[in-house]
Amino acid sequence: MSLLDRLLAAGSVVTDGAWGTELQSRGLTNGECPDVWNLSHPWLVEEVARAYVAAGSRIVLTNTFRANRIALESAGISGRVAGINRAGVEISRRAADGRAYVFASIGPCGKMLMSGDVTPAELRANFAEQALALSAAGADALVVETMADLEEAKEAVAAARECGLPVVASLVFDSGKDKDRTTMGVTPERAAAELTEAGADAIGANCAGIAGLVEICRRLHAATTRPVWIKANAGLPELAGGRPHYRMTPKDFAAYLPALLEAGANFVGGCCGAGPDFIRALHERMILCASN
Repeated sequence: MSLLDRLLAAGSVVTDGAWGTELQSRGLTNGECPDVWNLSHPWLVEEVARAYVAAGSRIVLTNTFRANRIALESAGISGRVAGINRAGVEISRRAADGRAYVFASIGPCGKMLMSGDVTPAELRANFAEQALALSAAGADALVVETMADLEEAKEAVAAARECGLPVVASLVFDSGKDKDRTTMGVTPERAAAELTEAGADAIGANCAGIAGLVEICRRLHAATTRPVWIKANAGLPELAGGRPHYRMTPKDFAAYLPALLEAGANFVGGCCGAGPDFIRALHERMILCASN
C-alpha cells in the first residue's frame, strides 16, 4: 500500500496551513527570501511547523517553496540550493517528531516558458536538483504547488518522480470570469487530465479563497481517479501597511469543510492567511464529520 493510501485509509486528511504569512508574523520582511530562514532563523521556522503539528496536521510541509536554483538566483544565493533544502526538511522532521509526515514544498521558478525566459530542459534540471536534495534529506513526499503554468508543473512533476517519492501537483485557479482558470487559461478538467498523465499521485488546487475552491475541487475530482489536494486561502486579503490581512475567522473557514469533503477533497489544509488556529478548527471539524 502506498503512503497516500495508508494516510487516506481512515478518511480525509488535514494538512498544514500558511507559511509565508506565519513567517511574516515572526519578522520576515517584504522582499526577504523566506527559504534563507532555514539557515539564519531555523528556530522560528521550526516554530511554525510545530504549531501546525500541535494543531492537528497529519502532514506538514517545508519552508522550501522558492528553494530552486532559478528562483534563488534572484536573491544571489543559487549556490545554497542543497543546504537550504536539506535544512528545510530537517526542520520539519524535528517538528513532526513522528506525529506527522513531511511533504516537501516545490514552488515555481519565477520565469516564464511561454516567453522564452527558460526552456523545458532547464526547468527539468532545476526541479530535479531541488527534488533530489529534498529526497536525500528524508522528505516523505514532494508537493509541486502554487503553479500557474501547467507546463511548468508537468516538468516539475516529471523531475520529482525521478526520486521515487509520492508527488502532489497543485495549481492556482484564480483567473477568468468565474475564477476557474489558471492565468494561462487552463481549466480544472484539463489540468487534472494532464497531471494524471504526467504521473502525479495527487492533484489539487491552492492559494485561492476557500469558497471558490469547493467547485474547483468537485471538477478536479470528476476528472481524475487521483486523490484531490486542497489548500485554501483564508478568504480575500485586504492590504494594510503593505501586507495582506485576512478577515475570515477559523470557524468560518472550517465551516466549508463538509462541502469540500462532499466535493471529493481527500487532503484539506490552508494557504495564505490560514494559520495554526485555522488548522485546529479544520481538525476539530474533521473529527465531527468523521463521527457523523
